[in-house]
Amino acid sequence: MAVTFSHPEYLWFLFVIPILIIVHFASLKSTKRKAIKFANFEAIERVTGGEVISNNLFLLYARLSIVILFILSLSGMVYWYSGEGSNFDYVLAIDSSNSMLATDFTPNRIEAAKLKALEFVDLLSTKNKIGIISFAGTPIIETELTDDFQKIRNSIKNIEISNTGGTNIGESIITGTTLLSNSENPKVLILLTDGQVNIGNSLDKAIDYAKSKNVIINTIGIGSQEGGNYVFGNITLRLDENTLKTISQNTEGNYYNTKDDTALKEAYKKIASITQTRLKLDLAIPFLIIVLFLILIEWMMLNTKYKTIP
Repeated sequence: MAVTFSHPEYLWFLFVIPILIIVHFASLKSTKRKAIKFANFEAIERVTGGEVISNNLFLLYARLSIVILFILSLSGMVYWYSGEGSNFDYVLAIDSSNSMLATDFTPNRIEAAKLKALEFVDLLSTKNKIGIISFAGTPIIETELTDDFQKIRNSIKNIEISNTGGTNIGESIITGTTLLSNSENPKVLILLTDGQVNIGNSLDKAIDYAKSKNVIINTIGIGSQEGGNYVFGNITLRLDENTLKTISQNTEGNYYNTKDDTALKEAYKKIASITQTRLKLDLAIPFLIIVLFLILIEWMMLNTKYKTIP
């Protein structure tokens, strides 16, 4: 559960609350001085059993509520909660850096990733939309968000190892999030990589951007703890699990460790079967309706119970 604001700059107006309280009691004091003077004020209070002039606390509470709710409405307050979702939209980001040529999968990481990605597409319904990104030193948009599954399959099959060096996970998160940003459905970015970040934008900034767009990131670590041999040299490449766990945990997603083809297939199955997501309740309009209702009540009270003598 969380609360976000689309226009948080309006929250600065909440500092007007103490001023309203001071003005209320100052105005009340002035009204009492101008009130009709009776011969024995204390005697009237004993007869009536209360104050001759009320502190008008109800009006104060009503006015404070009006101001607070109006400011929250202007700020675009949204309440987020966990619930059942459907018709997810996905962006699948597949690492295409040189490290994906490691041979701890058959025939290597990149080919295994592509094959299981195709099987993932087969698990989805036509109500889902998918986008495809490949990334190394720079992310490449292979396919924009679409429900054309054949186009998606062709894009996955055509992914090749990139000529640019490095693994830019941060920029890939930003690119994937941008592809999903205009979706009205629950948004999921699936990041498949060996997690060896060595170039590009700060992960913290990328994670914050994904969170601001309410994108859930599920990370799939493809590779074993022992590592696989790099095809072009006697180098052992190991999976960086800590990076992938950090990304998923901070975006309410899940991390999946896949040590072999079977585990990779199961990871995709679990992602496809997830129905829990973040749902939002936009409070701007409800708060505005309550404000109008409170203004009406205040007007009625000012012309009845709290009416003052001119």
